[in-house]
Amino acid sequence: MMRYSSSPQNQMRPQHAGVNRLGGTHAAGQNRQKRSFQTGRTPIIKKPAEAPSFARFRTQDTKLRVAVIGGLEEVGRNCTMFEYGEDIILVDMGLQFPEEDMPGIDYIIPNMGYLKGKEKHIRGVIITHGHYDHIGGIPHLIPKIGYPPIYALPMTNSIIKKRQEDFRDVGQFSINNVKLTDKLQLGSFEVEFFHVNHNIPDSMGIVIRTPEGTVIHTGDWKFDYQPVGEPPADLQRIAKIGDQGVLALMSDSTNAMMPGHQTSETEIGVNLENLIQKAPGRIIIGAFSSLLSRIKMLIEMSEKHGKVVALGGFSMKSNVEIAKELGYMKFNPKILIDMQQVDKYPPNKVVIICTGAQGEKNATLMRIATGEHRDIKLVPGDTVVFSSSVVPGNERTVQRLKDTLFRKGAEVIHHEMMDVHAGGHAKADEVKLMLTLLKPKYFIPQHGNHFMLRLNGKVAASMGIPKENIFIADNGQVMEFKNGMGVLTKEKLPSDHVFVDGLGVSDETNIVLRDRQVLAEDGMVVIIATVDSKTGKLIQNPDIISRGFVFLKEHKELIEDLRHRVKKMVTDSDPLSWADTNGIKNKLRDYVGQFLFSKTEKRPMILPVVIEV
Repeated sequence: MMRYSSSPQNQMRPQHAGVNRLGGTHAAGQNRQKRSFQTGRTPIIKKPAEAPSFARFRTQDTKLRVAVIGGLEEVGRNCTMFEYGEDIILVDMGLQFPEEDMPGIDYIIPNMGYLKGKEKHIRGVIITHGHYDHIGGIPHLIPKIGYPPIYALPMTNSIIKKRQEDFRDVGQFSINNVKLTDKLQLGSFEVEFFHVNHNIPDSMGIVIRTPEGTVIHTGDWKFDYQPVGEPPADLQRIAKIGDQGVLALMSDSTNAMMPGHQTSETEIGVNLENLIQKAPGRIIIGAFSSLLSRIKMLIEMSEKHGKVVALGGFSMKSNVEIAKELGYMKFNPKILIDMQQVDKYPPNKVVIICTGAQGEKNATLMRIATGEHRDIKLVPGDTVVFSSSVVPGNERTVQRLKDTLFRKGAEVIHHEMMDVHAGGHAKADEVKLMLTLLKPKYFIPQHGNHFMLRLNGKVAASMGIPKENIFIADNGQVMEFKNGMGVLTKEKLPSDHVFVDGLGVSDETNIVLRDRQVLAEDGMVVIIATVDSKTGKLIQNPDIISRGFVFLKEHKELIEDLRHRVKKMVTDSDPLSWADTNGIKNKLRDYVGQFLFSKTEKRPMILPVVIEV
């Protein structure tokens, strides 16, 4: 069993000369300075006997503080903080994709404001699995919190490293592979892991043993008794953890409101194999690039039935390459062909697996549907399979994509017509089983919108968890535990949106976002007043420019009335007041805004421009 230490006393000092952080040998002290420069917290292997007693960390006044910084009011942006005294660990550091009212925003990441000035206390970041809603914030946030070490299973770490190729200017991270049998001693926290099923390999739950009790963080999970390419979740291990006593369980809420059990990947495979075997022409399958269990199954089925496979989408190709390198996927490399070679094979011998099932503008499936793909053109006889559910908010986009595919003569199959997709999140009966195995005193629903958390809480209540022991928290809301008792406090850590917009990151982009929303809804009006710099008198009639507000040619009366009123306001003003250009601009903005609202009931953005000549 491997133990790592990152406690304050030995962050920088190896316990054993000749052993490095991943278990290999090196000369004593070799590269020590380089690793310290990268993170300041080189993880060290410890002998089992060296595991500290929790009594050593426990003090009368110290409480365990838990706060979910992102993931309690949305699906995505997952990040949870655990704090005990001067020790902090984080679980996950994900992104959230923008909503329809966030024009120009690429994605949203957690707010690390509370950790400013506490960087030296962060003992590590543990990642549950490799989906972007759990790893997407890493390149932006790890440098801001002092480069703490990252711990995850190999597949997850490989995806993190691959993404770092797009962020070469942020420096090297300390990325550490763990095994499910490992124990990490991170300050006053002892961290262990257990295997769960999801729809990407190397998904795990986290056991966080603290001086105040054990907290379980499930990550994203389901119980799949017939998974593809991996064993079922380790129910025996989970039950053993429960027998040792669990203070609190933090569990995924995404599908917890749905009755029954999640469909197994193997069951989905039966229908997909039937489609692949009997398709009269090419079969084009749209799926998430991170759905590696599904992609593995599709490639193996294609090989079994003598078909070639073309992969579409950079992320799809990258993830398959990573999975093959790690031994998760095993197939004859000759069955993979380039998109440019598709036309060299009979249509009924071709399977195309690509990104874009959510209708993303530049993804492969969308470009195929719109005829913009340079190598693949839809023809009658093609079968298009949407092997994914629709992410909330994408319904209209996906429906337009389906309409386009039907117009081109393709046969379209989706999960509402046939079982061609299995979700990766536990349904109600699976949550009940997890509760039965772990027997937690407190239940904390996480990862979902507020209504999802509420309904997950109802599942826990049906299993006998007292209502007062079910914490339905908001992002940033602090939960405290002491002497076996928990409290959902009113304290809230910073958790507002941090926007990634182009190459910039800012938690103040909400001002820019409001401006974009105004422009999108009511447009803008520009008022240009040219005045004499010496006298302050208006030199010519004000110019008025409208964009997205009203069509000027059809509203000449309104525009002329506005021009006359602006001219009168400027003429009647004290010429000396023009020395205060900002003051005049504010007056114009307020006056024009009120006038236009009274006439149109719209509130366009008003941009007054004063030119002094």
